[in-house]
Amino acid sequence: MPREDLPQEPPSKGPAGHPGHRLPHDGPAAASPDRPQTAALASGRPQTAALSSGRPRIVALDVLRGFALCEILLANIQLMATGSSAVVAQPMGDWDPWLGLPIFSLLFGIGFALLLDSAANRVPRPRLVLLRRLGALLAIGLGHMLLWPGEVLADYAVVGMLVLLPSTWLPRWAMAGLAAALIPAALVFGGGGPLLIAGLFLLGSALVRYGVIEQIERSTRGPLLLGLLFAAGLASALWVQAGMRAVGATTYLPSTSSLADLLLVGVYVCGLLVLLRTPLRPVLQFVFAPLGRMALTSYLTATLLVLAASHILGLPIGQSLTAAYWTAGAILAAQWLFSALWLRRYRQGPIEWLWRWATWARRPPLSRARTS
Repeated sequence: MPREDLPQEPPSKGPAGHPGHRLPHDGPAAASPDRPQTAALASGRPQTAALSSGRPRIVALDVLRGFALCEILLANIQLMATGSSAVVAQPMGDWDPWLGLPIFSLLFGIGFALLLDSAANRVPRPRLVLLRRLGALLAIGLGHMLLWPGEVLADYAVVGMLVLLPSTWLPRWAMAGLAAALIPAALVFGGGGPLLIAGLFLLGSALVRYGVIEQIERSTRGPLLLGLLFAAGLASALWVQAGMRAVGATTYLPSTSSLADLLLVGVYVCGLLVLLRTPLRPVLQFVFAPLGRMALTSYLTATLLVLAASHILGLPIGQSLTAAYWTAGAILAAQWLFSALWLRRYRQGPIEWLWRWATWARRPPLSRARTS
């Protein structure tokens, strides 16, 4: 989900009179929320978009979020149109497009940890801020569920309350260990679901607490080597899967297929991070960043647009691959244009703004023209 833009007022003082306080993280902290963008540029960090709080925005996360949003619409458009979990054919044919959910889950864990780190420097009870954020997300998800029962926001909120929020009291090694245990367990026993979401949430938070996200815009070698490792694992998983099919051993095919999908997600994420370190960065940022910065607004409005196209315009989205492709393309193009124009004038998307209001329990500025 979208990163939290923080209020502009100075950090609140704790009981002892010190400006804010930090949680007892046992590793390098995320970038300081009060660090000016010029300091980031002086340190050799790639250009980022400044948040209202002065903290540099990590553009790579926006690009990944926008890419995942496109994947999710392609994967879900026929489900949205039919209001069920069964469709004639997936829009991407034989290639399984269920890649957006793992990316979103990882990014949600990252955003949660970044917000916790920032809230700890601003309010005396940072976890209350996070609890309000998850509660607001649950309300949004339950409302969205009335339109489409397959929505995921309510699941994110519940898993966040049960797993992610309690994990903030754990040291980073314990958080990473839980992620390393939950993700394989999810693949073996369920092929995904809430267990996988919980594991990816924890993995994203652990990446922040180990300082990986702080370096995400600086490194090329790391994502490249990791991407090659994921690619080798993917090739092995597909080879094993083909061997199982050849001998008729279908018992472990679901878990093998889920593992292959997750490794493919790793390849895509690492590939995008590498490309963002090349001259293609401006193109990727132009295409995906506007959608990524307004991902929650786009995710919700996509459901309304698909339902309108299916039930008002009568497009056969649930029965025709062609209709599904064209409708998804039209929706994404319209959302990209709206997002790009909206962000020229406003700090964040309309639903993101309301979510931020609920998170901090006070009305934040919306227009870029405002300074207070």
